[in-house]
Amino acid sequence: MLIAVASENGEVFQHFGHTPEFTVYEIEGGVVRGKRVLPTGDSGHGALAGFLRDLCVDLLICGGIGAGAQQALAEEGIKLVAGVQGTVDAVVTGYLNGTLKFATDFTCSHHHDHGEGHEHGGHCGGHCKH
Repeated sequence: MLIAVASENGEVFQHFGHTPEFTVYEIEGGVVRGKRVLPTGDSGHGALAGFLRDLCVDLLICGGIGAGAQQALAEEGIKLVAGVQGTVDAVVTGYLNGTLKFATDFTCSHHHDHGEGHEHGGHCGGHCKH
């Protein structure tokens, strides 16, 4: 399983559409087996879902996220846990042991649909092997 956390300087980033990097954790048997930080470059809003899909991410943990980005993630088969704050290591540990605290009102209300197309349905197009 791969978990990505929207991050900046080791903290959960609070605006998904402007995420500067993802901290990606490889989980095996409920234990972290690897961790890497990947810059997003110029990716934004709709492209970030594809970025995560191409990495074969199973779950995204983030702060605020708009409805369009939520839909894009769902279309890619990526599970979402949002409304999260704290250090990336602590939130992943909390998720794995079932103690992660998250908000239920995590939508970025200033987001709106920019009409990005999402031509890939399903998770990773079947090419991911964890």
